[in-house]
Amino acid sequence: MSQEPSTIQKKVVIAACFGTFLEWYDFLTFASLATWLGTLFFPSENPTAGLLASLATFGIGMIVRPVGAALFGSLGDRHGRRTIFLVTIILMGGATFCVGLLPTYADIGLLAPLLLVCLRMLQGLSVGGEIGGAAVYLTEHAPSRRRGLYTSVLQLMGPLGMLVSSLQILALQTWLSAADFMAWGWRVPFLISALLLAISIKSRLNLHESPVFRRLREQNALASTPLRECFTDRQTLARMALLFSCVSAGGSLLFFSSQVYTGVFLKTVAGLSPGLTGELQTFSTLCLFPLTLACGWLSDRIGRRPVLLAGLLLGAVAIFPVFYGLLHFASGPQPDRVALGALLLVLVIALAAITGPQTATLAELFPPRTRYSAVALPHNLAAGWIGGMSPFVVTWLSTASGEPLAGVAYPAIMLALSGTIGLLFLPEVANRPLDQ
Repeated sequence: MSQEPSTIQKKVVIAACFGTFLEWYDFLTFASLATWLGTLFFPSENPTAGLLASLATFGIGMIVRPVGAALFGSLGDRHGRRTIFLVTIILMGGATFCVGLLPTYADIGLLAPLLLVCLRMLQGLSVGGEIGGAAVYLTEHAPSRRRGLYTSVLQLMGPLGMLVSSLQILALQTWLSAADFMAWGWRVPFLISALLLAISIKSRLNLHESPVFRRLREQNALASTPLRECFTDRQTLARMALLFSCVSAGGSLLFFSSQVYTGVFLKTVAGLSPGLTGELQTFSTLCLFPLTLACGWLSDRIGRRPVLLAGLLLGAVAIFPVFYGLLHFASGPQPDRVALGALLLVLVIALAAITGPQTATLAELFPPRTRYSAVALPHNLAAGWIGGMSPFVVTWLSTASGEPLAGVAYPAIMLALSGTIGLLFLPEVANRPLDQ
């Protein structure tokens, strides 16, 4: 190629990260607006039922992620990463824009939530193809001795998408009256995705194919049936199971617990105002950025395994005390902002320890012929079915039991299980050659 490798790497980082940011911005805007969407798109007689229905609709997008992972992962191993990136981003952007145009329950009745669910499923298919594939693509371009730090940037796109979405919603609530926000202001974050989509398509058209994939194609070594190879190779299958039950399950549980469910919990259970909740979530997300980069860098120095295990075990031990403390310090006429922020920071540290080395670990676990499929399917199964459904499961358990903290037992137990599996089976894969 005529361009310097460092120039190509920078373009890859920008294009991959911006596209992934758009995917997460679109996908998580739904979560940021869950409490309002419950009122707008579902019967209003029971607010709790409306919230549960909204969270369930959010979860549906997570459930179909593995379908998108299987479809787009197989295509990515057979035809290349670049084409798949264009397809997934167009699918996500188009579905998100259409959400902003939907009539509400008051306008068309039960057809409104049905259409919302259909668009949410399209979003889930798109994310299933993007997340995992982006990890593989970026890692295959990364300098071998700095993969942890280099690829940890990709993990910032989820929190950044959430932050931009949350700040945008906070600004709209500040500028608009409550009536105007409910009437049309909630649509703005969805409609803005059309502009972001145009920018992302332009950046992704300039992407180069992964050097690892190019070598496979030149050697006529591409897998004709990647998923079948994944399930017939014992080591690949074992590592897919490990990825599902340990790294991806733990990371997604902590992400949705600390970056998604905390907002719902603080507003609906602890009774904090939306404004203060938004401020605390913004603080939490801003802290996550440097901590994720630091943990990615640390994994290049001491290995992926110790950093990942530290995050899993800290999350398992701390998550219940953190939510107990959030409920305690949010009560009363004057919530303790410092204590609330410190508690959120504990979960952020645990999350960063997983997400920092996670991107590199996903790719380093598997051989190149089936890497896209082997990463995408178990990662999206865990993120969709275990992590993505966790806000709904936690809310449902707490509502059914009548105890506000009962549902937190779900992520606590699952994190303890992931940490135990990691202690027993997680190998050290830092800096292994990616073309072997």
